[in-house]
Amino acid sequence: MEDIEDLLPGAGAPPGFRLPVSTVGLNPRRKPKADQRQHRVSVQSPKIPGTQTIYVKTFGCSHNQSDSEYMAGQLSAYGYALSDVPEDADLWLINTCTVKSPSQSAMDTMISKGRAAKKPLVVAGCVPQGNRNLKELEGVSIVGVQQIDRVVEVVEETLKGHEVRLLNRKTLPALDLPKVRKNKFVEILPINVGCLGACTYCKTKHARGHLGSYNVDSLVGRVRTVIHEGVKEIWLSSEDTGAYGRDIGVNLPILLNAIVAELPSTGSTMLRIGMTNPPYILEHLKEIADVMCHPCVYSFLHVPVQSGSDAVLSAMNREYTVKEFRTVVDTLTELVSGMQIATDIICGFPGETDEDFSQTVELIKDYKFSQVHISQFYPRPGTPAARMKKVPSAAVKKRSRELTAVFESFTPYDGMEGQVERIWITDVAADGVHLVGHTKGYVQVLVAGPESLLGNSAVVRITSVGRWSVFGEVIEILKDEGTVLASNVDKESCSPSACVSDTCGCSKEPESCSCRGESNTDADDAILTKTSKQPESRNSDTVGWLLRKRKVLGHKFTEISAPFISKGTKEQVQVREKFSGWDYLDKALLGVMFLSFLIIILLLVPFGLRNALSI
Repeated sequence: MEDIEDLLPGAGAPPGFRLPVSTVGLNPRRKPKADQRQHRVSVQSPKIPGTQTIYVKTFGCSHNQSDSEYMAGQLSAYGYALSDVPEDADLWLINTCTVKSPSQSAMDTMISKGRAAKKPLVVAGCVPQGNRNLKELEGVSIVGVQQIDRVVEVVEETLKGHEVRLLNRKTLPALDLPKVRKNKFVEILPINVGCLGACTYCKTKHARGHLGSYNVDSLVGRVRTVIHEGVKEIWLSSEDTGAYGRDIGVNLPILLNAIVAELPSTGSTMLRIGMTNPPYILEHLKEIADVMCHPCVYSFLHVPVQSGSDAVLSAMNREYTVKEFRTVVDTLTELVSGMQIATDIICGFPGETDEDFSQTVELIKDYKFSQVHISQFYPRPGTPAARMKKVPSAAVKKRSRELTAVFESFTPYDGMEGQVERIWITDVAADGVHLVGHTKGYVQVLVAGPESLLGNSAVVRITSVGRWSVFGEVIEILKDEGTVLASNVDKESCSPSACVSDTCGCSKEPESCSCRGESNTDADDAILTKTSKQPESRNSDTVGWLLRKRKVLGHKFTEISAPFISKGTKEQVQVREKFSGWDYLDKALLGVMFLSFLIIILLLVPFGLRNALSI
């Protein structure tokens, strides 16, 4: 048996095609012992190549999830079956995360389970790319983060009993590879890999490397494709979205405006901008705010701060100050109505004092963020922070508990009860009962309804609020066809930076607000059409059907006076016109009633005659 090594940088094949062993190169191995040969024979599958079943397990960020979806897509296109049940699979593909120790420990556990179950293993992602010599990776195949387009080769050779390692960096994987999405309504679109930072605690940089951006045309082309495929949310993913394009002479606002220009004017597909660090968006805050005012872009951004102390930020080499982070938050919340910002905190970074931690607590209290991801510091091997003097474990845990208690005391959604919101429904909740939708500010709304609502947009009334999400009832479901969300308003009369979701920021009177950047074209007046929650059936009784249809058609159309109904607004649904006089439904209904009356009379006459003759 041989190990297949990636000896030819840049070599590859179109997805779904195999490269011959001679193409990728061979390294001879020492003859294995008898017990090793016995184990290798046992893992080979008797099935026809390309027909086995693969179990894919993913750890980590949305970028990792996108990589898994691309690998699953290529395997499926080649003929492999995919299973969510590990016991049913012929091979396990484990996509790993190296951000924190617990995520790598989860990988170790999965590998141990796979070996115990005698499953051939392929390990992908940031752990093997960042540290290929880990003891836990001995005897398993490896595919690097920039080699995901060759996963079919790796799986095929692993099933034959070979140990395959493809880790050399090359050009970025193509965006048009086959893909099997975990959620068919959500496209995770990586816009770049790597970053420009050098954070002292970060292991991901070792795996993903320096910044490498996809060009604007390829990303816009991918957006067109996924919209055609029925995707309802596009998540831009990156290790640092704000750094996009600095290696190829463009920037994030250029990309965002190009993508927004491709989004359907009906609002059927929404854009979510991914995580960005403060340094690289400071110079583009106004442009980014303009984009977030667009009706088809979520008013939500994940901006990690990590600490409220400048001394700690300097030790982390984060390249910004607390003041600059505050500038990002203050500017976006001022310019974008309903803006929601999530952030991250690392508790107990080496050298963090009680005073440093108290500054972090005050920062979180000042903004009362609705989402804060709190983690304890984990030293990652090979990083500068791993060599720094650690804060005692007991102090780290105490600080983490204290900050978590502060964060959980916030009630960010208290004012939403009774409000009417537009939401986009894309998932089923963990309880299996509710559906998950999000407002334009990306507040999670749980609604009851059939799964046929997935992929739809709806207007809901918020009925109750919780700490992490709110509950709503569906008022109406919004069609895609013929629905126009942007309003035809002069840009000079309403600044995008003053955008309010339901009324123009330039006026106290309710009127439509364009809320768009300069590169976007005007659209028609906002008209939303309503569909019934259940399809009408013509097989039910005629009179009942006519009554229901008359109720639906009793209004020519309903107009909502905004691109979407959002936080703080009142329900503004007005009847434009009613039919006057007698229409065909009125006449048909009267005819049916008259016919029924005649039938009853005809049935009663013979009965009356028989009674008269008997007397």
